[in-house]
Amino acid sequence: MKTLIEIHTLQNFAPSNLNRDDTGAPKDALFGGTRRARVSSQCQKRAVRKHFSGLIEQNSLASEDVAFRTKRILDALIKSLVDKGRAETEATEKSRLALAAMEFTVKDDGKSEYLLFLGQREISGIADIIGEKWDSITAGEGTPAEEKKSGKAKKKAAKNADPELKKALDKIFNGGKAVDVALFGRMLADMPEKNQNAACQVAHAISTHSVEREFDFYTAVDDLKPEDTAGADMMGTVEFNSACFYRYAVVDWEKLVVNLQGDKELATKGLRAFLEGFVVAEPTGKQNTFAAHNPPEFIAVSVRRNTAPRNLANAFETAVFTKKGESLTRKSAEELVKKANALQSAFGGEGKTFLLNLVNAELDGYGTALPTLKEILEKTLSAVQG
Repeated sequence: MKTLIEIHTLQNFAPSNLNRDDTGAPKDALFGGTRRARVSSQCQKRAVRKHFSGLIEQNSLASEDVAFRTKRILDALIKSLVDKGRAETEATEKSRLALAAMEFTVKDDGKSEYLLFLGQREISGIADIIGEKWDSITAGEGTPAEEKKSGKAKKKAAKNADPELKKALDKIFNGGKAVDVALFGRMLADMPEKNQNAACQVAHAISTHSVEREFDFYTAVDDLKPEDTAGADMMGTVEFNSACFYRYAVVDWEKLVVNLQGDKELATKGLRAFLEGFVVAEPTGKQNTFAAHNPPEFIAVSVRRNTAPRNLANAFETAVFTKKGESLTRKSAEELVKKANALQSAFGGEGKTFLLNLVNAELDGYGTALPTLKEILEKTLSAVQG
């Protein structure tokens, strides 16, 4: 039985520039024929992963339950080996050779060719194997220093490596039961067989209404210049907007459990951490300038079985327009409810929906309203287990 957990939120941000494009302007997109504000899915996932770090500090997740996206795997291995009593010079060479055996190239600056998304358990496991196979990892099995950039040399190093070393390392690359790898997946270009398909999909957030870019002209004065204060010592502009965003994500429960190697307890913790993070974590772009800390005021979490996912963005295909005195978030919520009920009526499907409705939107029978996020999370996890 396929179980999907879908989360829909409406979040009205004050003037801000949460997610910038290459020109420094807030990201946007055309939708329904009008310009909308946008926050990329990658930006949202990054915010959730940062939230996971906070949960580690609160002991809600263990440090081994998360992954790192890094080019500095060599540094991590060296540190682990040095902490185990190995000499740094030898640890560096052995780590390079072990990575070469797996066809991971480490450049002269000590960084890998591309960002690797590895669980903490995977990194610790690699270090443990290097320690165990220390004497058998020799220069003859690796890539000569002068050939590090050669693709042929990399393949030769992997081919000539100790088969037992390669076999042991191969077993390590299994996702490490890292919650964020299990949720968001990963691609390892040099080891495509170790790629992991994501259990979670996150949509780009879009505004429920049309937006226009605005500009903040700012000036700054040198505090230490002489008494003559005429004129500015620096000036410029910052682009921003203000928007009510519709945000959506879906988690495949069975896939999440599989990605976490059948550990349902960890999958439950990971699902709760993701749903909580999706609600409370915010993009950090230009927040020191705008302080747009505005939590969602309408949240709907659905647990649905044996059915296809339903992104409700088309509730806003026609941009929401409010009259004087109307709440943009409330009107957006009522449009979302209409779309959800229409799709349910047309396509059916088994499921339960739990709501946080701080804008007092008319629900027309949609879901069960609850007073707190904590209760929504608890009810959702119970529905998943049930």
